[in-house]
Amino acid sequence: MAEQINQDRIDFERQRNQLMQLYSQKQQLQFQDKLLKEALEEVSKTKEEKVYKAVGNILVLSPVKDVKKDLETQIEAIDLRLKTVQKQEDLSIDKMNKLKSKLEPKEKEEKK
Repeated sequence: MAEQINQDRIDFERQRNQLMQLYSQKQQLQFQDKLLKEALEEVSKTKEEKVYKAVGNILVLSPVKDVKKDLETQIEAIDLRLKTVQKQEDLSIDKMNKLKSKLEPKEKEEKK
């Protein structure tokens, strides 16, 4: 019985750590998404036919339509990754809640 409780506690801690990592990853993706959307907005405002695009450590003059398409593709990819992380986060929270409800009665019994 005590061994099972310890295993459940370990599982709970693992889920908590995983949830913190997912939350951090989600924040990074949200930040990237925001930057990409701001860049797309600025590129959309320009009246120029070509703009500079960062490629590695250099800037390359590229057609606006190509840069917009590239930014839109990146935004779609980030949005998809965000949805995946959100699903993982929801699953992790669900597992934690199940473990918590399983542990609470056992811990009360232990204290008696």
